[in-house]
Amino acid sequence: MGDGDPLRLVIFDMDGTLVDSAGTIVAAMQAAFSANRLPPPGQDAVHGVIGLHLPEAIARLCAAGGIPPLDAAAGRSLVDAYRNAFLYLDRDPDAASGLFPGILPLLDDLDGLGLLLSVATGKGRQGMERVLGRLDLLPRFVATRTPDECPGKPHPAMALDLLAATGVAPADAVVIGDSLFDMEMARNAGIAGIGVAWGTTRAELLMRSGAGAVAGTPAELGVLIGAALGGVAIAEGD
Repeated sequence: MGDGDPLRLVIFDMDGTLVDSAGTIVAAMQAAFSANRLPPPGQDAVHGVIGLHLPEAIARLCAAGGIPPLDAAAGRSLVDAYRNAFLYLDRDPDAASGLFPGILPLLDDLDGLGLLLSVATGKGRQGMERVLGRLDLLPRFVATRTPDECPGKPHPAMALDLLAATGVAPADAVVIGDSLFDMEMARNAGIAGIGVAWGTTRAELLMRSGAGAVAGTPAELGVLIGAALGGVAIAEGD
């Protein structure tokens, strides 16, 4: 990028996009429901709420499972049980969430081109910083947003706040994610969205929810990001 070029921002989702955490999330959610003597949700049901703020995800799982609305104390108990279970599982080297293959080279390429990198996640700040810190990724991102600071996805607040924090115009940004909520956030914020096929949502559903394209690999994602941001040259396979 030249000195006169506008700043360009890539807004990444975390779980299912950068980090292969779906298995840990499912196990932690099922453990939380069981600990509270509630029928645990199935894998597909949990996959369908990844990306939402945790209390909203739990409320949707309860509704889908025919569980009556929880009072405040019961809701907090489920949230706390999930966080404790996730922390326990993520400390186990054999169960901890790792980066999807090819993500680190992609971040290297994007950083080398001078693109600003950021994260908008449904995970709380403490959980996000713990996961990204363990993976030595936190310094990669110029800004991060969680539902602790902004309304959760698909509300546009996290994306808009990242634009404001970096001084980037919506036309010079792109949202990357694996869920419908990511693409809806992008659309609601007036930002281009690119889906990834290695998460928990089928490509055709991502396209229907507003994705301009869906990447099959991180290398392909780099090319799509370059095209979305005005022809920034990122060679596939780097």
